[in-house]
Amino acid sequence: MAYRSPVYDVVRVPFEKIEPNSYNPNAVAPPEMRLLYDSIKEDGYTMPIVCYYDKKRDVYIIVDGFHRYRVMRDYPDIYRREEGMLPVTVIDKPLDQRMASTIRHNRARGSHDVELMSNIVRELHEIGRSDAWISRHLGMDPDEILRLKQITGLTELFRDTEFGRAWVPEEVCVPAGEETGERKEAEAPEEARD
Repeated sequence: MAYRSPVYDVVRVPFEKIEPNSYNPNAVAPPEMRLLYDSIKEDGYTMPIVCYYDKKRDVYIIVDGFHRYRVMRDYPDIYRREEGMLPVTVIDKPLDQRMASTIRHNRARGSHDVELMSNIVRELHEIGRSDAWISRHLGMDPDEILRLKQITGLTELFRDTEFGRAWVPEEVCVPAGEETGERKEAEAPEEARD
């Protein structure tokens, strides 16, 4: 069977069955949030919310689209107009892949809260993901990953890192006469001797 993109299978889901994820680092400033409300008010929902369906709990966990969800939560006029339903596409991926999807969606169009990004890097390391995996799946270069790790201050994030020596001691050179405690007078320049 050929791959079918989730966007071809949009479903209407009751707002109450949708919940935010615990790791989204994307932040939207109040003016942009108001603009999103205006956009949804004028144009309707033009993009579905991307979710993972948790069968055990019968809930949809947001992967992308938290702020579109928030518009419905915060604006009763939108909730009423949409009859409490949100358009959703479903992706069936494990948590680490969902986290990566969230970051890819967000990085393609917005900014991130640095502290929350650091927490995501920490969580991915805790579930066994390497820097190379994070780099490949989240679109980060090694320096960015290092900076985010440093923000958390957690040494376990560096457990698989090989460190080189920052410096190598040189042979100590002792000026002639100092090994016996004798010191040579520093010679003053010739013009100062006169």
